Amino acid sequence: MDALYTAVATANGREGRTVSSDKQIDLPLAHPPALGGNGQGTNPEQLFAAGFAACFASALGLVGRQEKVDTKDVSVTAEVTIGKDDSDGGFGLKVVLRVELPDALQGEIGSKLVEGAHQVCPYSKATRGNIPVELIAE
Repeated sequence: MDALYTAVATANGREGRTVSSDKQIDLPLAHPPALGGNGQGTNPEQLFAAGFAACFASALGLVGRQEKVDTKDVSVTAEVTIGKDDSDGGFGLKVVLRVELPDALQGEIGSKLVEGAHQVCPYSKATRGNIPVELIAE
């Protein structure tokens, strides 16, 4: 792979901080209340959801430009769930991507854009075959 950009961040656990090398991210980390924490910080699942949603929205824009379709009013919400992995007793993730499409992109054209974005999005590529990802166009 010909590298175009490398993001660097350091974290010291779920009850600490995460800081990017350029200091654009400097956040406290905490377990969410659902996992027994105080919720006084972000968590890896929220950060992953934010990254996946942003990347997928960008991929949708790329596919839209290729198809000559305006995607400026499209938004993507990622729901990242952590739970017990029955196969090994550890933890696993699953993702639901909710793509909100304007009326003009409902139906076949919207579905084509969403599927196209899922093929080119680096997060989609990284998760494909590793965790369940559900696409919902609404």
